[in-house]
Amino acid sequence: MSSWRDRMLEVRLGPPGHGGFCVARYEGRVVFVRHGLPGELVAARVTEDRGGAFCRADAVDILEPSPDRVPRTCPVSGPGGAGCCDFAHATPSAQRALKSMVVAEQLRRIAGMEREPVVEPIPGPPDSAGGWRTRIRLVVDAAGRAGVHRYRSADVLPDLRCPQPVPAALDGIAGRRWTPGADLVVAVDDEGHRHIVELAPAPQPGEFRGAVPRDARRGPGDRRRSAPRKPERRAGPGESLPDTPNGQRRRAVARRAAAHTARDEWVAEGTGRAVQYVAGRRWDVSAAGFWQAHRGAAERYSDLVAEWADPAPGATAWDLYSGVGVFAARLAAQTGSAGTVYAVESAPGAVADGNDALGDLPWLTLQTGRVERWVADRSESRPQVVVLDPPRAGAGKPVISAVTAAAPDRIVHIGCDPASFARDLRLYLDAGYRLGALRAFDAFPATHHVECLALLER
Repeated sequence: MSSWRDRMLEVRLGPPGHGGFCVARYEGRVVFVRHGLPGELVAARVTEDRGGAFCRADAVDILEPSPDRVPRTCPVSGPGGAGCCDFAHATPSAQRALKSMVVAEQLRRIAGMEREPVVEPIPGPPDSAGGWRTRIRLVVDAAGRAGVHRYRSADVLPDLRCPQPVPAALDGIAGRRWTPGADLVVAVDDEGHRHIVELAPAPQPGEFRGAVPRDARRGPGDRRRSAPRKPERRAGPGESLPDTPNGQRRRAVARRAAAHTARDEWVAEGTGRAVQYVAGRRWDVSAAGFWQAHRGAAERYSDLVAEWADPAPGATAWDLYSGVGVFAARLAAQTGSAGTVYAVESAPGAVADGNDALGDLPWLTLQTGRVERWVADRSESRPQVVVLDPPRAGAGKPVISAVTAAAPDRIVHIGCDPASFARDLRLYLDAGYRLGALRAFDAFPATHHVECLALLER
């Protein structure tokens, strides 16, 4: 069969799929169409066709618009643009309804569960206005211009007009020239200070780089820190990746691996240390490290985790994939000094920042470790409650098997990907737990991303 790439198709759009598109059918094939809404009749241009049962397309002409359609709020993410705002052409309520449909479909298909959660907005601080994102990661092109990646591409679009960032977060960045090939991390903290950190250019797939070349480094007056990242497999010296679908996937893996290798950091503005507050506690964290992107998310999740976990005074609790210990701090406040809280995180920098913030809670132990190894080795007293906030890939069977074997009364599980979240829920159900509560939050407005939290009870 010849490729359909660049072919124009007139299709009626069906339900949303997980990934920011709607599902359509044409001549017996499935077409994943971005920039449309369910029920719309659109003219779609095929953007990717690797053969097989499906292809991808952009809706470039809306022939019969949905009543939920609005003028696009993000000028960067339209057809042929960036992948930032998948649903910028829908009303906020319609965006949340689409996400609810996706979560319900993943729960039904993967977890075998009939639930239709209502995706809730996350309010910002009382004085918040404008955008919601306080953490922004940009890429720098060969000319030194900061921008974002084109959707499913390594191409850089030097266009910073996306409305996600909080006001003034990106002021002046487009007019400056940065280190070609670097990543740029922008963080606006809870005290209103902006921090800009350059991450040194990552090795290209197939390239070995033991250190950043001297001529690519900042001058002696700039502040530089080591920024260890989780190592992943990348193409070895001289290894070629063939121009096939499998080769393209391997190149994508290699690019992600290169982005997670150890890279120098250059603080270009601010101190590189972001001050954050949750439940009245102060954290001083690396501006380039992980923190919830939505300005109101950390507080909202922390409150819900504390409500659901509710460990008794003197109880034992675990916080897995704990980051700097935001949830662990709430658990420790509930157990009191007679209790024991273990928090485990693989990033040493986050553990160091967390220990600095939690020194007044000696019954809380925050340590560096791989969660799957730590839970497999536990032989101490049974925890009353376990909180897990795994990365996008989810916790998976080894971790969940070990957690359920410890037989906690309650488990609070958090997931930012509906498919892996549903898979993890199925594992809990199979281990004899029941779903006590489920909430979903629009932590990434205008995008297809959604945050889900579940309470599992024994």
